[in-house]
Amino acid sequence: MKILVICQHYWPEPYPLTDICEALVQRGHIVDLVTDVPNYPMGETYSGYEKGKRREETHNGVHIIRSFTIPRKHNVVFRLLNYYSYAWSSSLLVKKLPDDYDVVFTNQTSPVMMSSAAFAYAKKNHKKVVMYCMDLWPACLAAGGVSESSPLYKFFGAVSKRLYNKPDRILITSQMFKDYLVQQHGVDEQKIEYLPQYAAAQFDRVEQIKNEKSTIDLMFAGNIGAAQSLETVLKAAELLRKESNLRWHIVGDGSELNNLKKMAKEKDLSNVIFYGRKPPEEMPQYYAMADAMLVTLTADRFISLTLPGKVQTYMAAGKPIIGAAVGEIPNVITAAKCGYCANAEDAKGLAQAVLNFIANENREQLGENSRAYYERHFTRNMFMNKLERELFASAEQGKELKLESSFY
Repeated sequence: MKILVICQHYWPEPYPLTDICEALVQRGHIVDLVTDVPNYPMGETYSGYEKGKRREETHNGVHIIRSFTIPRKHNVVFRLLNYYSYAWSSSLLVKKLPDDYDVVFTNQTSPVMMSSAAFAYAKKNHKKVVMYCMDLWPACLAAGGVSESSPLYKFFGAVSKRLYNKPDRILITSQMFKDYLVQQHGVDEQKIEYLPQYAAAQFDRVEQIKNEKSTIDLMFAGNIGAAQSLETVLKAAELLRKESNLRWHIVGDGSELNNLKKMAKEKDLSNVIFYGRKPPEEMPQYYAMADAMLVTLTADRFISLTLPGKVQTYMAAGKPIIGAAVGEIPNVITAAKCGYCANAEDAKGLAQAVLNFIANENREQLGENSRAYYERHFTRNMFMNKLERELFASAEQGKELKLESSFY
């Protein structure tokens, strides 16, 4: 197949789509991708891409075309300009591309408008669109503090409804996404299929550090934003400060990192250690020091539908999981029998879950269960096989659509 991929974020930004596209190339497909000028997550254009440089390049077999994008910086105005500059410029760019792509694949996180170019190309050239839905809009706005009754939320609600009804197939990362898309946006449920994320190869069976140690180490790894509710972790750490052998490690960066550091300092939480953002290739060494991994989400009713990709990464590494969330996360932890989960934003519950983990004399079994569940449900090969089948099916339908259009 010749596949046109649309996504606002791609290499060298830290983004899982890179591995997906390169895997498609390895399977013999031609992959062209329209993306932004890299500036995520810090909001500044990456070195080497300023002033129109490297607007077209090939990386590991993927042909990358970069449209005009205003960097997101660190305020709401620039964030909106970033969103719409990519949606607008990429939609114009794809209209100049040849009409010989077999199928269009759009990887949708935030914002949903990043998929606009997929629909622009498909409409002009009578192609089918497969969307991979990783975030729900406008639900993400509510998690960031935007009121559901506000004009801004309602505006993006209308935008989201229009765009979610355009793809021919929507692949979802969490089973709970289906009800939201059907009930909130009126999407035909027959178009929706479950395709959970997988972990990057470097996290495959991360070994535990074997040396004798006197501490129990818990680790959160990933984006540090409002949706992750890491205040819950710090409050639990405060409640358990008398557990002198307990350490809380937070690896990552995001909008809430400075607030968390300030909170930890005010509460004198010497048992909480911040590392900042680390390169993906260094992350396994941090996982290796952890006895269990942490996953937390805000109590927002829509965010609870999410299954963050870090869950699969934790499982691939063979780590027990301790969470504070409702919805899909506790469902998976329970099904896998790989840890403990309190309610979202429940610091006391999280502290008790940690105590339950410490009291478990067979903690290694939780890690083994975690890895076994990953192998049954979340491997890279399972993901790629299913994605390839979906793309092939849509490509065939696209050929029929093109043939029909030629008669008119």
